[in-house]
Amino acid sequence: MEIRDIEGALEGILFAAGEPVSAERIAGVLAVDKDIVLDVAARLADKFSFERRGIRLVRLENSLQLCSAPEYADYIRMALETRKPPQLTQPALEVLAVVAYFQPVTRAYIDQVRGVDSNYTVGILQDRGLIEPCGRLAVPGRPVLYRTTGAFLRTFGIETLAELPELPEIESDGEEEQIKLQSAIDALTKDPADNPETPEPSEATDMPEGEAE
Repeated sequence: MEIRDIEGALEGILFAAGEPVSAERIAGVLAVDKDIVLDVAARLADKFSFERRGIRLVRLENSLQLCSAPEYADYIRMALETRKPPQLTQPALEVLAVVAYFQPVTRAYIDQVRGVDSNYTVGILQDRGLIEPCGRLAVPGRPVLYRTTGAFLRTFGIETLAELPELPEIESDGEEEQIKLQSAIDALTKDPADNPETPEPSEATDMPEGEAE
């Protein structure tokens, strides 16, 4: 296939999918190498951004997705009459920071780092698609392990977890877990902006820690 045909097919596939599609799957369908698909995707992404188009092509690890341009979000919400999604609260940001930097993690580990019960907030982040179960730990009770999702990458404007800011060196002073938590939050919110919005509208809001679901 010619590059122009690959561009057209790629754009059509991602538009019709409405969700992330693996580059490997697209390469298989188009009978081309995966690296070619990724190169074409990068070129299209630059083109959409340079021309200030209403859509953006984003890479999420080894998957690709079309989404609306963030600078036109307010117009899109008004046109579609969608409510602006709620921002992440401090408890949600804390849980998300722990999962992002120490994944895969159990809820018990999250509770240990935060010092409070995180059951409700973990559920909220799952509902918003920012974290997801990824198996169980091989210990008695087999607790669920959690990791971040493609929606997390898209929300924070990064392609891979390797792009997360590095955590500063942590020196233990008797409050190691709290230092670890604050360092993760600081690094997570350094770039992009603090307290990002979730990618999809949600009716749920965080309740104070310790309240029942």
